[in-house]
Amino acid sequence: MNFEPTLIPGAYILGLQRHEDDRGFFARAWCQREFEAHGLTPRVAQVNISQNRHRHTLRGLHYQAAPHEEDKVLRCTRGSAHFVVLDLRRESPAYRRNISVTLSPASHRMLYVPKGCANGFLTLEDDTEILYLISQFYAPGSERGLRWNDPALRVVWPVEEPAVISDKDRNWPDFRG
Repeated sequence: MNFEPTLIPGAYILGLQRHEDDRGFFARAWCQREFEAHGLTPRVAQVNISQNRHRHTLRGLHYQAAPHEEDKVLRCTRGSAHFVVLDLRRESPAYRRNISVTLSPASHRMLYVPKGCANGFLTLEDDTEILYLISQFYAPGSERGLRWNDPALRVVWPVEEPAVISDKDRNWPDFRG
């Protein structure tokens, strides 16, 4: 696997090391040892799927509060999506900064989101599906979020207004950091 660091410490774009021949290719998509060697959490407590019917569906910005903070690995398995990671760790040199990356099945890339960071995505195609590998069990009482278009966060989305967004995501509070 390839581990491409981002501007947010601990957040990585994960790529495959493909071994190709006339049949196609073979690649390792998960390796506990490789994750540990990069200081990343290899634990997977849950695997979730987000199916999104419509283009420009927005989900986020979400995170889990302590003691239920989550590390996540995100992969787009159908369609394509614009992902955002926002660093909420006060001790981080990237505190309040965000990065974005577009993922699709053709890219064969994944995104590692470390605990202490919020994440969200906007679908770029109808029928987009996202696979989540999550390090902790979901704890509803620790669910948190921030408003997707809070000007203090300076997140740049590829559209001015999502076509589909839940009331909860539309009404998360502004950042009070």
